[in-house]
Amino acid sequence: MGCYDCCMKCLGGVPYCSLVATLLCFSGIALFCGCGHQALTETERLIETYFARNLQDYITLAYLIQYFQYVIYGLASFFFLYCIVLLAEGFYTTSAAKQTFGEFRSTLCGRCLSSTFILITYLLAVVWLLVFAFSALPVYFFYNMDSTCHTITVLTDTPASINQLCIDARQYGLLPWNAMPGKACGMTLSTVCKTREFRLTYNLYIATFAGAGITLLALIHCSLHLAVRQVDLKEERRQEKEKRKSYELYGRLQKDIGGTMRSPYAPHIISDSLPPD
Repeated sequence: MGCYDCCMKCLGGVPYCSLVATLLCFSGIALFCGCGHQALTETERLIETYFARNLQDYITLAYLIQYFQYVIYGLASFFFLYCIVLLAEGFYTTSAAKQTFGEFRSTLCGRCLSSTFILITYLLAVVWLLVFAFSALPVYFFYNMDSTCHTITVLTDTPASINQLCIDARQYGLLPWNAMPGKACGMTLSTVCKTREFRLTYNLYIATFAGAGITLLALIHCSLHLAVRQVDLKEERRQEKEKRKSYELYGRLQKDIGGTMRSPYAPHIISDSLPPD
């Protein structure tokens, strides 16, 4: 076997659909977990500095942020293992693997494992759809805050109107209603929007939202790919059964005739049809 044939065989054994899904999942989870973890830390710092004066006012939020950061650690570990299993399953079911280990013969255990993998991926996609929607909430909060700051910049010449423009963290459930001050108004809010912490946190949440979307795309792509492959395997099993039935019918015909089946164009028929010399 030449070098070209060897390379073509190696490239033919790459499960490109599973590889694309794995890369999307890896990149999406890395973006979601990395940026989300840092965004939660910066959010706690912003709330502590500009929206709450007493530790007891944001202690619940601090515990929730710590809890979500632990959840992020678990998600990163789980999806790392899941992507490895996804890629391994893709390599195992390629046509090159079939050529290496012989003609494909599906077993009941293999079909159960494939169906279970499809079900798990589908459930992950549904759950991650909720995570994707949840990750849009902080983006919405910071977008409103940035839009209010832009309005304050436009209305700089009218201080009375500026002081009525506020962002109340208590309305978004970030702080209890008895928290003081709990909100930022006017030029104070404009000052908050000009800080590096605000811009960094806003961009981190946007990146987290994008990472959740990429992961959701990878899960949907994986679910569709696994479902299509399952349909192809069922079609292969159906064709294999039809081929086996054809061989059995051929064998029964041979047994009924009592010998080898002959062509209808026997040699004596062909010789009689030839013209004389």
